[in-house]
Amino acid sequence: MINLQPYANPMYFVYLLIALVPLMIGLAFGRRFKIYETIVSFLLLFLIFDADKWQQGVALIGYVVFEAALVWGYHRYRSRQNQTWVFVLAVIASIMPLVVVKMTPVFSPHPSLIGFLGISYLTFKSVQMIMEMRDGTIKSFSLWAFIRFLLFFPTISSGPIDRFRRFEQDYEKIPDRDAYIDMVGKGVHYIFIGFLYKYILGYLFGTVALPQVARGAMGMRDAFFGTGLSLELVKYMYTYSMYLFFDFAGYSLFAVGVSYLMGIATPMNFNKPFIAGNIKDFWQRWHMTLSFWFRDFIFMRVTFFIMKHKLVKNRIRVSQVAYLINFLVMGFWHGVTWYYIIYGLFHAAAIIINDIWLRFKKKHRKSLPHNKWTQALAIFITFNVVCFSFLIFSGFLNQLWFAPIPHVSR
Repeated sequence: MINLQPYANPMYFVYLLIALVPLMIGLAFGRRFKIYETIVSFLLLFLIFDADKWQQGVALIGYVVFEAALVWGYHRYRSRQNQTWVFVLAVIASIMPLVVVKMTPVFSPHPSLIGFLGISYLTFKSVQMIMEMRDGTIKSFSLWAFIRFLLFFPTISSGPIDRFRRFEQDYEKIPDRDAYIDMVGKGVHYIFIGFLYKYILGYLFGTVALPQVARGAMGMRDAFFGTGLSLELVKYMYTYSMYLFFDFAGYSLFAVGVSYLMGIATPMNFNKPFIAGNIKDFWQRWHMTLSFWFRDFIFMRVTFFIMKHKLVKNRIRVSQVAYLINFLVMGFWHGVTWYYIIYGLFHAAAIIINDIWLRFKKKHRKSLPHNKWTQALAIFITFNVVCFSFLIFSGFLNQLWFAPIPHVSR
């Protein structure tokens, strides 16, 4: 039986192109074939979750039923009342399947039975719906529109994370022919850049170079007083950082490009992150839809809660606490392992230090130079700080420090 993982091989693109041609013809003539699009979406989802992935498919169905009922129920409640405890329970209930999936590896060697490809990104969408209903920014609600938003197949596995109101506006408002032709041009361009990133550069860094530098770094695990710190480890750090960017950015470009072919302007996920001048600028360029989601639904709400209840009086300390919580949650979201949690804390510390520096720089702007050389230095420092954080994120240090040394028999 055919099983196709999103953007994983050329056959996925062949099936995708065949399926999208009628939809694209319709959009070019000002019509969206909604029934056909629905059939194609479910067919592609079936091919993603069939064969040996059937258990994930069953889990996905159960998840969608649960989240749809929860969001629909909260909308019905919100139209009449707005008590905080009900909102909190709804959010907790919405994230609980993801919490179970993330915590299962801590207690069991087997993956969770309710886990499936893309559960994190679907959870972001569900929680977003509940929070925006609470805020009153989502007033009207259609169960089918929510399911359509949740299961939009180009972005189902790893984003980008769209917003419901923006998505619905694109879906219901069909672009005129010239605008759609422009979208198709951009979509094809993004897809070809995605091929360059993921299948050429990502392959060179991830498949060709990374195993070699990993072996070299493991061979130096006794270097520098047993810490494994060596030139080979530095090579691994840079190689992994490049692989992570090109592989993930390539996938994101595929998702955005296919979305454009379907008349949906899914937001971009990356914007030249390695030319960021500081760590805050980096997070406005790297995995932007995730970063902005955490900013809007974690950082801002934690800040508001602290200030409303006067838990911390100093505004600078408020933002620092909010950064710490925001990135700690992000670390746990990646996984319940020490290196993901340290990765989150590292970025929290980096952005707090960056804010301290920016305040100092503003206060002493007359005595501190600012020119192309200082900007280049800022980019260089930020790039290396980010690459070091990716070394932590990779989990390679866990292997370098804690993996047993193979015993060679004589």
